[in-house]
Amino acid sequence: MNTFIIYMVKAAFYLIAFYLVYFILLSRDTSYVRNRAFILFSIALSFILPYFTLQTIRPMNIQLFGRLLSEVFVSATSDNTARSGRIGSSVNLLQIIYSVYISGAVILLLKLAADLLNLFVLIARKKDRGSRIIKFNGFNTSGFSAMGYIFINTRLNPEESDEIIKHEQNHLRQNHFIDIIFIETIKAFQWFNPAVYLFNISLRAIHEYQADQGCLMSGIPVVNYQSLLLSQVFKSGTFNLTNSFSNPSLIKQRMIMMTKKPTSSFANMKLLLVVPVTGVVFLAISAYKEIPEPSQLRPDPIPVSITASSVNLPEPAKAASEGSKPTENKVVKSNEKTPPLTPPPPPPPLQISGSVTEEKSAINTETAEDITPFVAVEEMPLFPGGDAELLKFIAENTAYPEMAKTNNIQGRVIVRFCVTEKGAVNRISILKGVDPELDAEALRVVNTLPTFKPGRQGGKEVPVWYMVPITFTLR
Repeated sequence: MNTFIIYMVKAAFYLIAFYLVYFILLSRDTSYVRNRAFILFSIALSFILPYFTLQTIRPMNIQLFGRLLSEVFVSATSDNTARSGRIGSSVNLLQIIYSVYISGAVILLLKLAADLLNLFVLIARKKDRGSRIIKFNGFNTSGFSAMGYIFINTRLNPEESDEIIKHEQNHLRQNHFIDIIFIETIKAFQWFNPAVYLFNISLRAIHEYQADQGCLMSGIPVVNYQSLLLSQVFKSGTFNLTNSFSNPSLIKQRMIMMTKKPTSSFANMKLLLVVPVTGVVFLAISAYKEIPEPSQLRPDPIPVSITASSVNLPEPAKAASEGSKPTENKVVKSNEKTPPLTPPPPPPPLQISGSVTEEKSAINTETAEDITPFVAVEEMPLFPGGDAELLKFIAENTAYPEMAKTNNIQGRVIVRFCVTEKGAVNRISILKGVDPELDAEALRVVNTLPTFKPGRQGGKEVPVWYMVPITFTLR
C-alpha cells in the first residue's frame, strides 16, 4: 500500500512537470502531430520513470531520525486497578487516504465502462450493415465519432452533414478515440492530480485542430467552415468518450488556430528543454541515504542491561520533563563526568534473557554496521499484519512500571530502532526519555518485536530507521 501511494505521487510530480513544459513552450504552436506525440509520450513516461531512482548522498537533517509511527498510549491507575494500551488516532490515516483514492479510481473506471457500454448499445441498435455512419436523433450534438463509427444528427441538412462527416473522418483516420480511452484511464488513476485534467483538455483540443486542418486542406473554404462551426456552437456533446464537432469550449481557440501561421520546424528545438526538467524531477524524488554525523551529533545508543527480573540503567542526572525537546540523539544522561578529550570506556553488551530469544540478543550485541540505515526507501519494512498490528503489539505488550506508578511519573518516550536488511530489530535507543523506568520499559518492548519483512531500495534489501512514541499516562 505504501509503495503504491508513493509510486502514484511520483507519477503525479512527473505529470505536473511535463504539463508545465507543454503549456509554456508548445501549446501555442501549430505542430499538432508533435504536440500530440509529446502529450501521449510524456504521460506514458510519467508512469515509467518512478520505477527508477538514483541513490544520492546528502547530510542527515538532525531532526529526521527515521520513519515516525503513530503514537502508542499506555495508561494505568495509581492504585493498580486498571491499565490499558491504545494507539493514537492517526494510526489509520494512511488506510483512509488509500481507501479514498481507491474509491475515486473505482468510480471513474466504472464511469468509463458505462460510457463504453452506452456506445456499444447505440452502435448495435442503429448501425446499418456495411456502413460506418450512424444516424441518430434526440442528442444535443450535431455529430461525433467513436469506435470507428461516425454519428450524425438527423436534423442536419445534407450540406452540413457532408462537412461534419469529413471532419469526423479525420478523427477516425488518426485514431483519436484510442487517445481518449488512454487519457480517461489515466484520469481514473490520477484523479487527484489537476495536471491530468489539463492534459485531457489539451489533447482533445489537438484532436480538433488536426481534424479542422484536414478539412481545410481538402478544399473547404475557411469562412464556410467557420460559419458551420459557429452554427453548432450551442449544441454540446453527449458522450465524454467522443470527439464532438460542436464542442463549445474549444470554438474560440479553434478559430484562432485555423488562421494562425504554421510553426517553423526550428521550434522543435524547444523539446530539448524536456531533458533538464526531467532530470530535476528525477533528482528531486530520488531516494537519499544518510551521511553519518560526527560523534557529538550522533552519540552511541545508551547502554542498558535487561534481565527477566530487573532492569538496570545508569543513574540519570535529571529526569526530563514531559514537554522537553530532544536536542540530541539521546535524553537519558549519566552523572559521571569524563574529561573532555578522554573517550568513555566501551559499554557492556546489551543482554536480554527470559522471553527474548538468544538470536535477538545476538543481534543487539552488534556495535558496528557496514551499511548506514536509510530514513526512507521505495519499499518500507513491513510488520506482519502492517503498521496497525505493529502498534497494537507495542500497546498490548507494554506494562506500566510499578515504581513509576508509585512515584506518579508519566510522560512521552520516543524510541528509535533499526529494521535490518534481514528484518531483525537492532540499534535500539532513546531519542527522548522521561524516567529510567519508563525508558527501560519502552526499550524492552521494542526488543521483543518479531521479524519484519525487510525494506527494499533499488531492488536490494536495506536497513531502515524507525521511531515510535510511547506515552505513559496515569489516571
